[in-house]
Amino acid sequence: MAIGTSLPDTFASMTAAKESRYADSAVGNVTGSNSVNVFLGLGLPWVIAVIYSEQNNTVYEVPAEGLAISVIMFLCCSLVGISLLVIRRFCCKGELGGPTGSRVCSAIFMVSLWLVYVSVSSAYMYGAFDNM
Repeated sequence: MAIGTSLPDTFASMTAAKESRYADSAVGNVTGSNSVNVFLGLGLPWVIAVIYSEQNNTVYEVPAEGLAISVIMFLCCSLVGISLLVIRRFCCKGELGGPTGSRVCSAIFMVSLWLVYVSVSSAYMYGAFDNM
């Protein structure tokens, strides 16, 4: 589902980024596409599972183990990422684009934030922080 909804949005975002001065519509398009993927990709199966369990007179329980660290890591990485975009707005006069060096550094930094989020959340779920 994710590739089916994201691939067309990728091309729409590329077109919007090329035609817009600040590429704000491209960022909005990507954000909206990812929101739909998350809400439908997670929400719809969950609703189906709850309805199924109700019809079979069972209780649908999902352990919330690791949810707190995942939300905290997501919040921290999001705040750092948004801070980078704000800094780029004032230094480069736009969130995207600018000199090649700063674009590449920003892209590497954003991918690194994602890797930190996935690594820490996964490590927590596998018990890497149990001895601390």
